[in-house]
This record gives sequence, C-alpha cells and structure tokens, in this order.
Amino acid sequence: QVKLVESGGGLVQAGASLRLSCAASGRTFSSYTMAWFRQAPGKEREFVAAISWSGGSTYYADSVKGRFTISRDNAKNTVYLQMNSLKPEDTAVYYCAAGFRIYYSHSFQAAYDYWGQGTQVTVSS
Repeated sequence: QVKLVESGGGLVQAGASLRLSCAASGRTFSSYTMAWFRQAPGKEREFVAAISWSGGSTYYADSVKGRFTISRDNAKNTVYLQMNSLKPEDTAVYYCAAGFRIYYSHSFQAAYDYWGQGTQVTVSS
C-alpha cells in the first residue's frame, strides 16, 4: 500500500513558477514509477510527466516539455514537479500517481495503482 500526499499548489500569474511535491508512504517507494497527471475544469484527466523508479528516465506531455521538470528523491520518498513559465492553460488539479515498475504506457492512467488527492494550481493571465 502506498499513500500519496501532494502539496505546493497555489495561485500564480502567467510566467511564474511553482514546485509541486508528492510525499509517499511505504518502504518500497524506489520500486515505483511516479507520475503527475492533471485535470482542468470540464476536461478529462491527462498525463503530464513520469519518472522511472530509478530516476534515470523521464517522460513528458508535449504541452509541458521544456517548461516542466519531474524529479524524485528516493531517500525522502518524494517526487517533485518543477513548473516554469506557467500559462493559464496549465490551470488544473494536479494529481500524483504511483505504479509498480512501469516499463511501457507511462502516460496511461490505468498503469498506476495509487493516487493522491490532488492539489490545485491556478494560473491567472
């Protein structure tokens, strides 16, 4: 069982930066692929970024590539999402997700077993 708790959301202006954190419980964090998804009002939840269990590989949605960076600290059981050059279209609830050693389909929600409760990010124009 893995419990995920996100933090770091807030209200910022376009062009600003935010760093989201996701703290995970459990002793097997380093065996889990971690990801961030987001859901904007009236839209389906979508993939944002993922990182392999070792941290050696990262994956991004085209819409955030070059602006967002996912990282993890296995000693702290925490995954981060650094978001730079934020745009109003980045406004959404951001969810952290964990899946046991995902080799493929990093962007598919069904590949992930555990989800956090979400943190709101609002970007004003």
